[in-house]
Amino acid sequence: MGQALPPCPVALVVEDDSAVRDLAAAVLEETDLAVIACESAEAAISVLERTDLTVALLFADVRLPGRMDGISLARTVESRWPDVRVIVTSGYNEGRNARLPSGAVFMQKPWRALDVLVQAEHATEAARAA
Repeated sequence: MGQALPPCPVALVVEDDSAVRDLAAAVLEETDLAVIACESAEAAISVLERTDLTVALLFADVRLPGRMDGISLARTVESRWPDVRVIVTSGYNEGRNARLPSGAVFMQKPWRALDVLVQAEHATEAARAA
């Protein structure tokens, strides 16, 4: 009888702008991570709470619809899922000046695909080591 393969680590993209969300997902699909994209922090929390997934990377915009913005989402992820690598991105300066979790990375929009891929590689390595 064969062994079940562990689930592929997931990159979770949280962005309300569908064009940017699709671009980020397309970039991350070039990695060893499966990609799940959603447009709100609340939807992201639902994905993170799934027990059948291992989320390795959260890539979230600061400005999101709903009650929780990307910075609050990053803080929640840091406290509840500390092994998830967090990237927070924004086209505005509020993300750069916000109190991000200590392990979070801030990327100013427009971000470079190479920078996203480097962070995804770090997340993949950390997920495999866990």
